[in-house]
Amino acid sequence: MQILFFSSNLDMIDEWKRRHSVESCRSCYNLDSLQKELENLGTCLLIADYDSVAHDLNKLIYSDKLPQNTIVLERVPEIVTGKMLISHGVKAYGNSRMLTVHFSQMFETVLDGKVWTYPELTAALARRINITALSAEATELINNKLTPKENEVIHLILNGLTNDAIASKLEITPRTVKAHVSAIFTKLHVNDRVSLVLLLK
Repeated sequence: MQILFFSSNLDMIDEWKRRHSVESCRSCYNLDSLQKELENLGTCLLIADYDSVAHDLNKLIYSDKLPQNTIVLERVPEIVTGKMLISHGVKAYGNSRMLTVHFSQMFETVLDGKVWTYPELTAALARRINITALSAEATELINNKLTPKENEVIHLILNGLTNDAIASKLEITPRTVKAHVSAIFTKLHVNDRVSLVLLLK
């Protein structure tokens, strides 16, 4: 898939290309150039520099014209910003100077149709849901589709616990937790924790 960098800071684009060894890519620097590139490319992976194009990106979000595969990077990622972006369809949000190993993981996750966030944001998204505040529909969905043990696991996920923390709390192995989490995702037709949170919010 063609990568399209979106930043008015050309040094940032050069840094991304160099640091992550990106050879085949296009770049744009404002909303007009972005729209022209999107018309020419069709489907692409948009990587936006929130520090320099936040205003343009927010226009796309609120006019419901955000490209399907959008990644937003920022020098100092903020949980509040991340929550807003993910809830409006951004597929990944993180540090614009992340290590290449994380960049590659993020890239592959988005290409797989999943949502990628850094661990603190993922936990914050999960904590955002108060279990007692789940809608009647969400509670019914959980109760009808999940086993009692999966129900227990999903509540711990929604409280922001990691698989290891869930294993410790329930006194089961991390491998068993992973199996429960996989079953939950399958039964609720979601790909990851972020999608689960968005489904139940």
